[in-house]
Amino acid sequence: QVHVVESGGGLVQPGGSLRIACAASGFTASTLHMTWVRQGSGKGLEWVSSIYVDGRGTRYADSVKGRFTFSRDDGKNTLYLQMNSLTVDDTAVYYCAIGDIPRTWGQGTQVTVSS
Repeated sequence: QVHVVESGGGLVQPGGSLRIACAASGFTASTLHMTWVRQGSGKGLEWVSSIYVDGRGTRYADSVKGRFTFSRDDGKNTLYLQMNSLTVDDTAVYYCAIGDIPRTWGQGTQVTVSS
């Protein structure tokens, strides 16, 4: 079956960094567009970043551009979101999904930014 599983969330202080992971199974992640979205408490879903096939690179929401980096490790069939200079506004459940228009979603990993 096609699945993605997020991990690596936790508690981090403002200004700190965290790397979360998305492990893909049942498909090769490098052959499909992949997307991170997030949902803060009481808020709607927000698109964060997408990574594309065929060397087309990455795109980021204005709210995270310059602070977050989306990457793939093809050997591990795993994707990562490196998050730097975190603020309280980054607190959310982060979801990994298949497609530039998200289709199959994982269960999410909680990122909490608090002092």
